[in-house]
Amino acid sequence: MITMENIIREGHPTLRKVAEEVALPASEQDKNTLVDMLEYVKNSQEPEISKKYGLRPGIGLAAPQINVAKRMIAIHVADEKDVLHSYALFNPKIVSHSIEKSFLATGEGCLSVDRAIPGIVPRYARIRVKATSLEGELLDIRLKGMLAVVFQHEIDHLNGIMFYDHIDEKNPFQEPENAIAINR
Repeated sequence: MITMENIIREGHPTLRKVAEEVALPASEQDKNTLVDMLEYVKNSQEPEISKKYGLRPGIGLAAPQINVAKRMIAIHVADEKDVLHSYALFNPKIVSHSIEKSFLATGEGCLSVDRAIPGIVPRYARIRVKATSLEGELLDIRLKGMLAVVFQHEIDHLNGIMFYDHIDEKNPFQEPENAIAINR
């Protein structure tokens, strides 16, 4: 079981590396790692389990955050209509995106960052992602709103990018033009 002790923090070199593609079909080890990642995200959202194991609540986790430099992400989050979406993906790639931007009104946080970093993180309002599921199925997913933001945050981790890299240093609360504010 993954706990906070397994999650590396900012400053660790793996968080700034570009992760390697996962060889497909995925090995049992890679599948098990991905299952464990999704389990962490789900467990972290369960108050009793979270408290028992000292898990910080999260909605997504990328393999580099557990010091595995491979292109794997796990996401477990409800969208604006309160529909729960759960993904465990190999080699996710954004293949297209909108020109329109969005951002989380409350800002972003990260399990690998132990401090609050205020500011607006501009994201694409809509994205299309291609990836491979745990079962080896090729997926083509269209995302918007909160889901699009979470996917972009996790895929950034696969490219060595932290969320605060997107914040304008001179004007951290500068909203992108005509962007959609996502309230959560």
